[in-house]
Amino acid sequence: MLQLGDVTYLVRDLDEAIAFFVEALGFEVRSDEVRSDEVRAPEGQPQRRRVVVGPDGGGAGFVLKVAPESDALGRQAGGGVAFFLRTDDFAAQHARMLAHRVTFREAPRHEPYGTVAVFEDPYGQPWDLIEPSA
Repeated sequence: MLQLGDVTYLVRDLDEAIAFFVEALGFEVRSDEVRSDEVRAPEGQPQRRRVVVGPDGGGAGFVLKVAPESDALGRQAGGGVAFFLRTDDFAAQHARMLAHRVTFREAPRHEPYGTVAVFEDPYGQPWDLIEPSA
């Protein structure tokens, strides 16, 4: 059996990204560690911090990585929707995200496959928020 593990997610700032994922989306911080002294950062570089966030239901999470170039931010899928956030309560999740000033590109719409709206992360990367049809 194969399972998808964690996925690297490019960010500008780790703490800014943690706030977005935890406060706006309701994710949890699964780990937030500074590498041990056994694995030292290269000379002149700060210690490396490894942060993993993900939904509290388990499954794959995001390993947050500061992007070496800001041009890569928000373009992880070539400008298209990269991630699909599923919920069992669209209205509540949508309200939570609006309360945390998440930018939605459109009003929620009802499709044969469910209720959906496209939103942006702090870097302009589009996501789908979707509640699948029963």
